[in-house]
Amino acid sequence: MPFVEQEEHFEDHVIDGKPVKVYKPRVEVTIKHLRTGREYMSDAEAQEDVDSPVTDTTQEDISRSVHVKIQSLPLGTKTNL
Repeated sequence: MPFVEQEEHFEDHVIDGKPVKVYKPRVEVTIKHLRTGREYMSDAEAQEDVDSPVTDTTQEDISRSVHVKIQSLPLGTKTNL
């Protein structure tokens, strides 16, 4: 089950002395054990499995997939984001 690493939002930044809105998309991450199919709910949980002396899990067994969801934005010459 994927977890949200970053929610969609806008941030205000100053670039070349001008205020600019910067779009940050929603980022969903799925971390999976390639041999067993187990899904982890965080990077820390996967690392604990790798570090555990009880399991034979290695870093190569872990897959991290990132899905970036970008909203359709109304851009044009009159857009002021």
